[in-house]
Amino acid sequence: MKIYTKTGDKGETSLFGGKRVTKDSDRIEAYGTVDELNSFLGLAIAEGLSKKTESVLIKLQSDLFSLGSDLATPLDYDSKKISIPRISQEEISFYENMIDDFSTQLDEIQFFILPGGTKAASILHIARTVCRRAEREVVHLKHSEKINQNIVIFLNRISDFLFVLSRYENKISGNSDISWNKST
Repeated sequence: MKIYTKTGDKGETSLFGGKRVTKDSDRIEAYGTVDELNSFLGLAIAEGLSKKTESVLIKLQSDLFSLGSDLATPLDYDSKKISIPRISQEEISFYENMIDDFSTQLDEIQFFILPGGTKAASILHIARTVCRRAEREVVHLKHSEKINQNIVIFLNRISDFLFVLSRYENKISGNSDISWNKST
């Protein structure tokens, strides 16, 4: 099977179900940013993380693929043959529990934290900011199209989760959080 189809050569692509849209549509921007987030998670994993962090990030990567298919499939699409995974409260609750679990191993924050520390933790901070951008793009999308409302909540939790993971990875590697010192 060839990887190129030439169907997008004129700046359009297909949503799941066949509807053609321009490659710069809000929907494509949103799930393209989710794809970018997923790639940064792969980079963080490749950089070397604790086994605990790595295993939950691999699950998150799969969940982000589901989120991408959710965004790529209009809510009114009805298929008898294929079940489209949709982000649900179950996924949101899972990551809320992960945030709570990892947070119990961290000191309480008393100051704003600068992104940094180990290379892997820094990549997790980049992933967090990409996640925030995806969240903004999904919020923008929902003003013009019907989407699964759980997606915004999910992305909001994931950005918090990535913040906690970056702190956790720094802590277990012996790096302290870097506090923001406001310039005067």
